[in-house]
Amino acid sequence: MDLMTTKDASEKWGISVRRIQVLCDNGKVPTAFKLGGIWVMPKNTPKPIDGRTKAAKQCSSNVQKEGADHA
Repeated sequence: MDLMTTKDASEKWGISVRRIQVLCDNGKVPTAFKLGGIWVMPKNTPKPIDGRTKAAKQCSSNVQKEGADHA
């Protein structure tokens, strides 16, 4: 399995290393895990949706509406 570090992901995704560490800590990168104290993930891991954006909030509200329909 090819792995990338937070530094590699930072270059690939165009966001800071610290932001990726926070995303990993908060479970927003489900394939990420700690290896010897550093976060790593498979190289094919997609960039998570930024929950602070309007598009992500719309996506979240659509998921909540679908969940309410099934309840």
